[in-house]
Amino acid sequence: MHAGGVGDPRGARPRRRRRAAPAARPDASRLRVDFAAGVPDLASFPRGDWSWAQREVARTVRSEALGYGDPRGAEALRDVLAGHLRRVRAAVAEAEDIVVCGGFAQGLGIVLHVLARRGVRRVAFEDPGYGDGATMAAAERAGIEAVPVPVDGLGLDVGALDASGARAVVVTPAHQWPTGVVLAPERRRALVDWACERDGVVVEDDYDAEFRYDREPVGSVQGLAPGRVIALGTVSKSLAPAVRLGWILCPPALTRAVAEEKRLADRGSPVLDQLALAALVESGRFGRHLRRMRPVYAARRAALVAALAEHAPAVRLTGLAAGFHAVAHLPDGADERRVVAEARRRSVGLYGMSTYRASGAADPAPARPRLRRPLRDRDPGRGPGGGRPPRTLS
Repeated sequence: MHAGGVGDPRGARPRRRRRAAPAARPDASRLRVDFAAGVPDLASFPRGDWSWAQREVARTVRSEALGYGDPRGAEALRDVLAGHLRRVRAAVAEAEDIVVCGGFAQGLGIVLHVLARRGVRRVAFEDPGYGDGATMAAAERAGIEAVPVPVDGLGLDVGALDASGARAVVVTPAHQWPTGVVLAPERRRALVDWACERDGVVVEDDYDAEFRYDREPVGSVQGLAPGRVIALGTVSKSLAPAVRLGWILCPPALTRAVAEEKRLADRGSPVLDQLALAALVESGRFGRHLRRMRPVYAARRAALVAALAEHAPAVRLTGLAAGFHAVAHLPDGADERRVVAEARRRSVGLYGMSTYRASGAADPAPARPRLRRPLRDRDPGRGPGGGRPPRTLS
């Protein structure tokens, strides 16, 4: 159940390969244990803090703030997010370059439409990667061809990305979905080099960045090249998916186009919820919730490790240093699909890696090595179309 795959030679038109549809997620009410990934402990949602924030907003909001307002989102939330991203994610973030959206799916769709209008015709996705179908469909709706690029133990294979002919790539560098690997420092530098050399755009899905158990979370790639990276973030993992709030941190050259696409989509995300989230972060209650949940998730991680060590010592776990999921590497000869089916027969929800591979294979194909050309002299701070350089933070 290791991750892997093969990139397509540069210049050759890649065959359009559709991801295998993931196995239908069983009704959670029928499962005694469900290891579904990407969902926080919904019972731990800070109801009291959220209620407090909503009451504060209802009590203090100015009447003029209840109109349609700026399609980028409430200024109060954008200010708070910019400070949070600078402090926690080492991002180069200014409020004027943040667009609030309705979560990752909407944010990615907006970004892909903007890139398509700027001439991007091919976008790379990690393989294994998003297996829900909707993410791939977002590229198709934008008129962009989606191509898979392999992931190995160091993260995205940047050489294969270079060979793919893509001008944009969607990556999860802090905690790769679904392998759980962290993009290695040399790969982070190579990714920035690729973006500069190929006039490319990196779309950074800051997945699971808030939850790291062995050390402080790794900083965002956006902080290395703010003119080349579009950073997407949400509170779906830190709070709950039902909040439906996220953000797009744009290179300055793309902010206006992204804001206009958001305006055309829905004229802006719900203002009162934005203000409630701003109050939650500004009051320190959001940070307190994260600090409370990290040891909870770390304890569950330890329980899983101990249980498998006792009952299934031949199963190796990886991807445990961050986030809400781990990868169980089955021993040689084990059949992934049979293991998943037998687990469900016992009311346990497991999910095979094959559903997240472009090929749909249960076992990865060996990756071919790729060579990269030397970096041309470009400024990583300047974005698509020669956008202005990154600002200096005081």
